[in-house]
Amino acid sequence: MDVDQVTQIDFFALAPELAVLGASLLVLLIELFLHGPRKRFVNPIAVLGVLVAFGFVVALSVDGTERAAFGEMFVVDSYALAFKGFFLAVALFVLLTSYRYFSEIRTYQGEYYFLMLSAFLGMMLMTSARDLVMLFIALELVSIPGFVMAGLRKFDLRSNEGAMKFFLIGVLSAAVLLFGLSIVYGFTGTTSLAGVAASLEGAEATPLLLAATLFVITGFGFKVSAVPFHFWAPDTYEGAPIPVAAFLSVASKAAGFAGLLQVTFVAFEPLADVWAPVLGVIAILTMTLGNLTALTQTQMVRLLSYSSVAHAGYLLVPFAVVQPGATALNADAFSAVLIYLFAYGAMNIGAFAVVTAVARRHPGRRITDYAGLGSRSPGLAVALTLFLVSLGGIPPLVGFIAKLAVFFVAVEAGTTLGIVLAAAVAINTVISLVYYLRIARVMWMEEATDPEPVRPGLALGFTVGGLTVVTVALFVLAPLLWGAADRAVLVAGG
Repeated sequence: MDVDQVTQIDFFALAPELAVLGASLLVLLIELFLHGPRKRFVNPIAVLGVLVAFGFVVALSVDGTERAAFGEMFVVDSYALAFKGFFLAVALFVLLTSYRYFSEIRTYQGEYYFLMLSAFLGMMLMTSARDLVMLFIALELVSIPGFVMAGLRKFDLRSNEGAMKFFLIGVLSAAVLLFGLSIVYGFTGTTSLAGVAASLEGAEATPLLLAATLFVITGFGFKVSAVPFHFWAPDTYEGAPIPVAAFLSVASKAAGFAGLLQVTFVAFEPLADVWAPVLGVIAILTMTLGNLTALTQTQMVRLLSYSSVAHAGYLLVPFAVVQPGATALNADAFSAVLIYLFAYGAMNIGAFAVVTAVARRHPGRRITDYAGLGSRSPGLAVALTLFLVSLGGIPPLVGFIAKLAVFFVAVEAGTTLGIVLAAAVAINTVISLVYYLRIARVMWMEEATDPEPVRPGLALGFTVGGLTVVTVALFVLAPLLWGAADRAVLVAGG
């Protein structure tokens, strides 16, 4: 990059990322001068940084101009802005959930918020990346803070084990991903996503190129915890602080899907005949194994972790119906992924927020701890019931819209694989309702073993209440959600 390119950088395009970067450095600095309970004040600073960044995203959206930087390796368009807004909303709710948890343990304040904001910075960079190198760097900026945050409960052996599994498998997957990207570069001579797609158009699908494509998909498969790359997830979620588990299950997973969307729907779209059937098989295995294993869980976080694996399977369904040159079908598939991600984010973070509130009195996080929650804390019980029912895909909640989107796009494909995938979604939805409704039965129909009510506090209460409203409102506002997803579509030829 020459001097002219550096001096012509559009800093307005980079404003959201710069706001998050500034907030991350500020919390790390200010925490050095705070002692004891005052350390909790770094949380509002982090929240303020996220809100400022969100304001810049809104301003860029109102401006409506597509912007670029770094030789068009970094692009701000409707796709990037939609995901940036989503990630910042997730960041806000994760930070609010974190306030109570880390205020009570009174440690790791500066480090935690610095790492969390750094990870969200990586996510925002990933959505604007239109180059394989920048995409990989952004993915690692998401992953590396996650490795550290997963092990913050350093005196807990389960946390040590989960963090180590996460780190080892994460490093291996990064190596596989980078190896695949290097082969793609050697074959195409470019790292631009559009350039790779143009080079692959009409090219012979050699065994080495096909292997490279599968290597790249394998690398992202770890990030989204798809079978058979999911083994790290249950132990890591269980050992990590609950807000970190929420972050990994929603934000980190969504970042993986954001990268996978760009690689598959844009760069590797000409090779869809090769990788789409593979992702179809992985989707069926992921949703089925995740749901069947969740049926046997007695610990709330592990149940939600396997539920998260199952939802990764649902999210992979639209990828499996992509066809080379089928712009309209691919655009619908892309839109279905976005709708599901936005809905899943609200439902799952809400569920983890309630778990955070209950865990204060019941650190074992067992499902039996929720017995009688409906009588002692009806507000939390209603919220958790709505989140679980929505995750199961029952109307009138946003989870139903999400399931409908992936089901319809599978049917729309008109292929045998599409019909099989649609049937798999329907069957697994029924299976998932068994364990979601089992938790609801425990809350409402079993006698409380602990008569004391659960008091979530202001920040956590706002998170639970706000996400409950979102979960219900997005069903009512489904046309707006669908329209926003359609405007954010990013496909080859679109």
